[in-house]
Amino acid sequence: MFSGDLGRPNDPIMRTPELIQNADILLVESTYGDRQHPKEAPETYLANVINQTLLRHGITLVPSFAVGRAQLLMYYLYALKREHRIPDIPVYLNSPMASDTTALYQRFHQEHRLSAEECAAMCRSTHIIRTVDESKHLDQLRDPAVIIAASGMTTGGRVLHHLKALAPTPRNTLLFSGFQAGGTRGADIIAGVRTIRMHGENVPIRAQVSAMESLSAHADADEIMQWLRGFKRPPRHTFVVHGEPHAADTLRRRISLELGWSVSVPEHLETVEL
Repeated sequence: MFSGDLGRPNDPIMRTPELIQNADILLVESTYGDRQHPKEAPETYLANVINQTLLRHGITLVPSFAVGRAQLLMYYLYALKREHRIPDIPVYLNSPMASDTTALYQRFHQEHRLSAEECAAMCRSTHIIRTVDESKHLDQLRDPAVIIAASGMTTGGRVLHHLKALAPTPRNTLLFSGFQAGGTRGADIIAGVRTIRMHGENVPIRAQVSAMESLSAHADADEIMQWLRGFKRPPRHTFVVHGEPHAADTLRRRISLELGWSVSVPEHLETVEL
């Protein structure tokens, strides 16, 4: 059995899967196995960052994962506008994969929590970029706006061109909306580097940098433990995977101490016979 995306309970889009009651071997993720998500609602954090950027007459660039995260951001921005918590500024979605996925959200709305009307409304509230020329035009924007572009860790994709155009200007904001793996540009920017290498150039990072840790499809440590406590009987063995070494080992220790389960973190190239 696998427990990858456990389904955040407050996510307005994703459905929460039923608890797995019995398992022989369990693989559990540990992306946030050593910490908890902030208690502040993600839409409140998003509104605060955008409004602060507006006071500087800047543009908010949001590197985003194309599947799931981009659509959740679109929904939050639509809702914030509807509630007059942010002004009706332009929102652009610039990712071919995210655009195709958004179309699937509309087509299969019965598979998630949003109604067909809500899906249509969030799409009307967003300018979906279709062509390369439209994408290039975004780099010439001077008025306040929000740009959602992939990839979420700024490892590639159209977001790099926007990052190159917007990062050197202090009035703009780089808002990271998901986990940034070690060694990625996103992780380096959040860590405070002053320049980043892109397209053979060193690009200065003078824009404001924010990380929205509460907006995650991954459960935090307490949520994972709560999910595991729903088992009627413990698995024969639990493997802790998908996390940085400290996060994985911290979760391993909690599972062992609090639940008394047989648990380990697999070593690189380790083979296990099931």
